[in-house]
Amino acid sequence: MKRNDLMAGSFCALGCEILYGLSYIFTKQATLEASALSLLGWRFLLAFIIMSILASVGIIKINLKNKNKKPLLLIALLSPVIYFIGETFGICNTTASESGTFLACIPIASLVASTVILKKKPTKQQTFGILLTLAGVLVTVFALGASSSFSFVGYTFLLIAVISYALYCVFVEKSDSYTEEEITYAMLALGSIVFVILAIIEALNKKALNQLVAMPFRNRAFLIAVLYQGIGCSVFAFFLSNVAISKIGVNRTSSFIGVATVVSIAAGAVFLHENFTAWQIAGVAIIIAGVYIANSRKMSEE
Repeated sequence: MKRNDLMAGSFCALGCEILYGLSYIFTKQATLEASALSLLGWRFLLAFIIMSILASVGIIKINLKNKNKKPLLLIALLSPVIYFIGETFGICNTTASESGTFLACIPIASLVASTVILKKKPTKQQTFGILLTLAGVLVTVFALGASSSFSFVGYTFLLIAVISYALYCVFVEKSDSYTEEEITYAMLALGSIVFVILAIIEALNKKALNQLVAMPFRNRAFLIAVLYQGIGCSVFAFFLSNVAISKIGVNRTSSFIGVATVVSIAAGAVFLHENFTAWQIAGVAIIIAGVYIANSRKMSEE
């Protein structure tokens, strides 16, 4: 692996997880008055509109002519569609500690998927670093207090989320025919279609379609969350994730996932004045150590 690719991919992975981690404070405020599906629908609609504008004025290049679109559709179906459905309904049906534990297993699932599908066996150091990161995430999750819902439905949705995200990472690395911009555009296009439809169905069932349409215009916290998640997470973070996977592969990219946990804890303590315990500090230290170990191999060994 070239040093430039390693540096670029690592910074992209780091930037992606920082953006995801900061989204916690916006999501928590927005969902006090709106459903998760409302936020997802508006988020992906805004992101797709922005991406389409960038493509129409030539800032980004999207050219899908004469390309097999099935692999691209599969990537977009895995993430964001299946992943966010699994995550959203999984979190709704389980406790915070349970959902955090399940989602913390994404790097392990990605490592297994990479080994089985891409035939890329991780090094012992990468494996140890990812396992150490997982341990750090679990420490921070259970520092909040362990509780159990024993929800089979919730566990199933969370398992689906973990598997779909791992497969998304693998198929992005496997796809050589598309640019990062084209993959991101496809993800946003399918995400906007699916989540807007789901948000409308939910609103119709609650007889609150007018409220869904007016939400960003009458609720400042919701508007800020939509802007941040639509532009920051869906456009920039998705793009950075796709670049990172193409530059440094699934195993290295997935090792950075714990960074989002660190950022969300720090953001919660600073902006929302949430408790920051000694166990959480220990968990953060373990996560940082795991990320460093997983990505600290000498260039001569690449």
